[in-house]
Amino acid sequence: MNERIVFMGSPEFAIPSLEALYDKYGLVAVVTQPDRPAGRGRTLMPSAVKQRALELGLPVLQPVSLKKLSAVTELAQYKPDLIVVAAFGQILPKMVLEMPAKGCVNVHASLLPRWRGASPIQAAIAAGDNETGVTIMLMNEGLDTGPILAQRRVPIRPRTNAEELSHQLAFLGAQALIEVLPSYLSGMLAPLPQDGTNQTYAPMLKKEEAELDFSKPALELDRKVRAFHPWPGTYFTLDGKRVKVLEAHVHDSFASEPGERYVVNGLPAIGTSESFLVLDSLQPEGKKPMTGQAFLNGQPGWLDGE
Repeated sequence: MNERIVFMGSPEFAIPSLEALYDKYGLVAVVTQPDRPAGRGRTLMPSAVKQRALELGLPVLQPVSLKKLSAVTELAQYKPDLIVVAAFGQILPKMVLEMPAKGCVNVHASLLPRWRGASPIQAAIAAGDNETGVTIMLMNEGLDTGPILAQRRVPIRPRTNAEELSHQLAFLGAQALIEVLPSYLSGMLAPLPQDGTNQTYAPMLKKEEAELDFSKPALELDRKVRAFHPWPGTYFTLDGKRVKVLEAHVHDSFASEPGERYVVNGLPAIGTSESFLVLDSLQPEGKKPMTGQAFLNGQPGWLDGE
């Protein structure tokens, strides 16, 4: 097979697929998001995919938008037979979707049609799903609506957070991609249409959603802590300052008052509409991460509300 393959991706999730394609087929170019300001100094930083692509000596394109004719023209110069996408971060317009003869194949981190959209990993954890997986699909003009080439399933372990699950699915996706491409490229594999009757949608996460609402059940908040780790993270406000919640768990006991402070087995806890949310690991504003016990030692007025 001598197909000319272009890879599109941006975050760490995409790197296993990038490397697998490079090793198995070679790549003619990599497309990724423009450098973004990061950190306190707001220094421009390249995407994880750009850094790895440059290490591999691959040409890198960074269009602000693939909807611009100049970006499409630049991409067309590489004459791709196939485009593979993994967490690229832009919607591909019709001109790009129709450019390669073999189409555009996407590595999506859910069992489509469940959790179409930008944050499927976080959505699966937040919803309390027992399993998730990856879908290798052909892309069309819809949002993750294209026909399916393959799926791989994994259980979601009880204490898994989004960072851990993303790492697992990244490698699972790369493996599934390499397994399915030979059959697809040879014309031996026919994609299957999705069953749109069971679709769910996972919108992009926003920083404004990060605050914990203790009027909700502790189980829901526990899932949110894990779903939002490491970004955007979750927090509550104490004495006018934000305290990030890095790890937590549910403790079932007598009725608690939402927002009321407690101590459970030597750890800080906050009442919710159902049970306690016990805070295992926290990061007060301007300080380093610490255990719940260390946090409690620095808050002598925790039970008093002082």
